Amino acid sequence: MRFMVMVKASEETEGGVMPTEAELAAMGAFNEELVKAGVMLAGDGLHPSSKGARVKFSGGKPSVTDGPFAEAKELIAGYWIWQVASLADALEWAKRIPFAPDGGGEVEIRQVFEADDFGAEFTPELRAAEERQREQAARNAAGA
Repeated sequence: MRFMVMVKASEETEGGVMPTEAELAAMGAFNEELVKAGVMLAGDGLHPSSKGARVKFSGGKPSVTDGPFAEAKELIAGYWIWQVASLADALEWAKRIPFAPDGGGEVEIRQVFEADDFGAEFTPELRAAEERQREQAARNAAGA
């Protein structure tokens, strides 16, 4: 099973406060554990919402709103994609995330849909198309 682990933003991350060397080292060591255990498939931090935008679709038309966005606690500051056997396993790893003791932190964990989750509506043709897209995306990532 794959899970997306979303690191919630804070006033500090939204303010562009960068982690300390010690915080970076602790997170790097944790990420190394995840990689060695075969858990981590991807992960990155995100710039503050002030450097982003939202696209909202209403009545078939997109509208763009530039950041920053209010309510930092509702925003995402980073993410991982983990592959584990269960939500319980993801929770055990999440409990080990080295957030700064004085700063706190919060993550949200959500299971990623797999092809079989969509049932018969996900036809063999649609599955083949998705597989081609995934292969091309992997080639794109390898060339980045």
